[in-house]
Amino acid sequence: MQLIRGIHNIKSVENSSDNNGCVLTIGNFDGVHLGHQQVIKALVEKAKRLNCIATVLVFEPQPQELFSPETAPARLTRLRDKYVLLERLGVERLICVNFNQKFAQLTAKDFVEKLLVKQLNVKYLIIGDDFHFGKNRQGNFETLCDAGKYFDFGVSDTASYKVSACRISSTEIRKALENNKLKEAEQMLGRPYSIIGRVFHGDKRGRELGFPTANVLLKRRVSPVSGVYVVKVKTNNGDFFGVANIGSRPTVSGIRQQLEVHIFNFQQDIYGQSIEVVLLHKLREEQRFNSLNELKQQISKDSEQAWQFTQALSLD
Repeated sequence: MQLIRGIHNIKSVENSSDNNGCVLTIGNFDGVHLGHQQVIKALVEKAKRLNCIATVLVFEPQPQELFSPETAPARLTRLRDKYVLLERLGVERLICVNFNQKFAQLTAKDFVEKLLVKQLNVKYLIIGDDFHFGKNRQGNFETLCDAGKYFDFGVSDTASYKVSACRISSTEIRKALENNKLKEAEQMLGRPYSIIGRVFHGDKRGRELGFPTANVLLKRRVSPVSGVYVVKVKTNNGDFFGVANIGSRPTVSGIRQQLEVHIFNFQQDIYGQSIEVVLLHKLREEQRFNSLNELKQQISKDSEQAWQFTQALSLD
């Protein structure tokens, strides 16, 4: 799947000889949950029928993170996660627009004429009927329908593709995760909740305590989950069980949020590799201990509990 960062890089697409236009959807797609998946399925099918490129446009940061950073919700998925999940669903192009003050001042007219029509050559647009765009949110679903008639592209409402008789939203999934209802979140996501990231060199604290860990930075994201979990770790070398801590590591004066996972019976070097950590069961909340010895004892208990939990599970 092609990833385009920034609208200034879309110009090369405009002049591409294989560009027959695109079928496009726009949104945050946070979590890429079952509701999103229905929209993407319709997008891919429509693109095949029209011989166009199945394209998703997302914003980084998400608009609420720019306008109200203090109250912006925790991310279910980062851009890397969305890329992986959307590619699996058959999306051919992911466009990431840098949502800054300059872009926020783009008029609705220019958004349609310059971005959608001239640069993207949109042939069909699937969008929510509550979608607003352009300076002061002056553009809406009706604006796009009128523009579609004028510029000859189709427009449909994402409500047509939502999962019936089931309320699914990123907000509801966050609530389920916050309340440790992993199965409920899984039902809305269509898969167990997981975190995808690249393993980096940490401070080797886990190794010193006898429990080496693979560390994944959560970067700018406020995690919707925190605490100690039984996990399944998907690597290039296969799938393994383990125990993970998600948080800021208060006992060792940690500040930035990260994921640390101790993988059972695992000796391989996976630094720099992208892994997927699937949350299976929460053991406890993250807490501060009075000493490293107390922390080591608790990690030992956590590992034993996690190991016992995994004995009843299969890795298929």
